[in-house]
Amino acid sequence: MWARIKNLVGEISKLRVDSNIFTVGSSPIYTLDSSKVNYRMARELYDNIHEGYKLGAWGAKPVINTIVGFMGLPDFTAVDESAQDVLDSFFLENQSQIQQTHKNAIRDGDCWVWITREELGGTLYPEQDYQLVYNIIPPEQIKQIVRDPLTGKPIEYIFEYWSEWVDEYGIKKRFKILDRIDAQRRITKFEDGQLPRNVVFEFGESKNPWGFIPIVQFSNNKETGAVYGKSELEPLEPFFKVYHAIMMSAIKGAKLHNTPRLKLRVKDVARFLQVNFGVDDPVKFASEGRTIKLEGKELILLTGSEEDAEFVEASSVLGDTKDLLKLIFYCIVDVSETPEFAFGTHTPSSHASVVEQMPVLTKKIERKRAQFEDSWKQLARIVLAMESKSTSVRFGSHAVSLTWEEVDPRDSKDVAQELSLVVEALEKAMRSSLISQKSAVDYLARYLETMDTYDGGEREGIIETKYFMSGLEDAGIMQSEIEVIDKTLGEMGVNQNGKRMS
Repeated sequence: MWARIKNLVGEISKLRVDSNIFTVGSSPIYTLDSSKVNYRMARELYDNIHEGYKLGAWGAKPVINTIVGFMGLPDFTAVDESAQDVLDSFFLENQSQIQQTHKNAIRDGDCWVWITREELGGTLYPEQDYQLVYNIIPPEQIKQIVRDPLTGKPIEYIFEYWSEWVDEYGIKKRFKILDRIDAQRRITKFEDGQLPRNVVFEFGESKNPWGFIPIVQFSNNKETGAVYGKSELEPLEPFFKVYHAIMMSAIKGAKLHNTPRLKLRVKDVARFLQVNFGVDDPVKFASEGRTIKLEGKELILLTGSEEDAEFVEASSVLGDTKDLLKLIFYCIVDVSETPEFAFGTHTPSSHASVVEQMPVLTKKIERKRAQFEDSWKQLARIVLAMESKSTSVRFGSHAVSLTWEEVDPRDSKDVAQELSLVVEALEKAMRSSLISQKSAVDYLARYLETMDTYDGGEREGIIETKYFMSGLEDAGIMQSEIEVIDKTLGEMGVNQNGKRMS
């Protein structure tokens, strides 16, 4: 059976599990690809704690963190302006959760977010009665997702929770709870194990007050016909494995070759052994299995000019291994579309400068943002719908738009130099009557945010600054004139009041 599966799908990735393949006779039946990422292995690669990859999975974390870092956080703009405050408040409170969502989805292939409404108030939260909570669901807890056979959209989630607790005798015990939720109801029931005492659990069926499932799936690189996304580490896993194997081989060789070996060239072996080690009969000495120890033998006597002794050690343990590791490193760089400097490589030793490497990463970041946009818009709709149902406020629309911060590979020095060149060019164009001041301001607004409000405030600020600076210049001129007048009057023997000094 396993041979037939491998003939159908080829070699299955070690980061892929639960491939469901059904056959009737010798023909495979079309079904959605329900294979999912091996979440535990993906996290072990990310944290570099997998025993079979420790010397090669060092590149997993830079690949994931570079994408997450450059992606940043989206800004949400509501079509209904009255809903903007709700969006701003919710997503501002959950910025770290948003970043965690990006990281989990890119590392594990998928990340599920469940928005719940929790009652607050009391002594701890006197300022608010309830709160919309951003919950990231561990993917291992999702037992099954029932989907619409036509659209593929989830119509029911089934969760399986295992929890452990310790009784008063120090004995570990565990229990399992099954949780089902669809658009109309939620069912929670005890499945197995032993519940802890003095803890109240609410089991049974309850109505879903929202009329929809408040869960959103964020998928990375999900293809058409697939149920789950793909981890960013899947195409890199073979390279991590090979890198680890080569490093292990090199280390084992280092243990052998890094230990210096004594090389002796003697003419009379028997005499050499007698003089230096007191061995009278070398044949008997060898037949008895005895060995010679060099400990405490700082001085070795050689009796002839043709005799010599030296230590032999490998000049380069790695040898051609360095070139092979370098090749694998650049395979990781190319496949992951991650710049070399993200792995800590010194830029002058790289094959390309930072400026040359950034366009590839920029395009990748744009793709990642586009992959998650629909999910973020759906999550924002859920927030507005739950807020509307929880209060008497009704929004005309739950639609939102997303904006992202532009990915800028330049540092502050490059930005300042570019701005200086732009201002200088605009100044020359205005002096040559090639453009108007308004056109120059509109162009400069691309570089300075304050120029967007030029007519509404920046222009008046410039005029006030000019008046202030001109006043300082006039004051300086007047002070200089006063000093000249005082000097002239002094030479004439007249004081400032016009009276002749005695």
